[in-house]
Amino acid sequence: MFKKMMASMGAGGAKVETTLKTPSVYPGGIVEGMIDITGGSVDQLIEYVAVSLTARVEVESGDSEYDAMVSFHQHKLTGSFKLDDGSRHQLPFQIQVPWETPFNVIGGQQLPKCFIGVRTELEIARSVDKTDVDPIAVYALPAHERLLAAFTQLGFRFKGADFEQGKVTGSTLPFYQEIEFYSAPQFASSVKELEVTFITRNTSMDVILEVDKKGGFASSGGDQMSRFSVDFAQLDHFDWAGALNHHMAQLTQRRGLFG
Repeated sequence: MFKKMMASMGAGGAKVETTLKTPSVYPGGIVEGMIDITGGSVDQLIEYVAVSLTARVEVESGDSEYDAMVSFHQHKLTGSFKLDDGSRHQLPFQIQVPWETPFNVIGGQQLPKCFIGVRTELEIARSVDKTDVDPIAVYALPAHERLLAAFTQLGFRFKGADFEQGKVTGSTLPFYQEIEFYSAPQFASSVKELEVTFITRNTSMDVILEVDKKGGFASSGGDQMSRFSVDFAQLDHFDWAGALNHHMAQLTQRRGLFG
């Protein structure tokens, strides 16, 4: 009885450990792994075993901000089963990374504030659930890299990137990625910073640009947004720098008392 009571509080209960066979992936790819489940000092009823993708997301609440782990794209691997004390189970799994999943590695460099992982969960009847989170590297697609290189070509300087809570039109995820740049010299008189968000699909992506405009005589500051699409079939023929320059010119047109 004492062992059961301790197991219900998490002591001497089941243990779970996940090993990833493919810790690196592109959006749309598949992560493979193996889950090792070891029984504790008493028999326990496992309600289910599931894997999901998870991300560390910045959440705004009133005047404060904090980070929260947000899971998405859950996949249940089992129904309920009895886990005998001391027994061991191994579960191979595959989970597809949605195309919309933002990247956290570009040009071989990890984006430090963009954590993505695989979360393994054991739902245990009348006991403390067990979880295991293993980081994965999600690499930028060639289209992402070319667009971000075009920003550098135009003179923008990378500032940082993170995940923020909220939904963007065209995406099913409960968060989105913002990639921030300091303004290029030719736009510095009217733009403080630029933020970029990608909505990626299997054959194309939407690019959302948001500029933080400076105010001035007869003009107001604030945020201005623009959105355009890129077809991956035109990857080698798309004028990346030209498209960005065009949209930035539209975003930086001053509108004030005289239009």
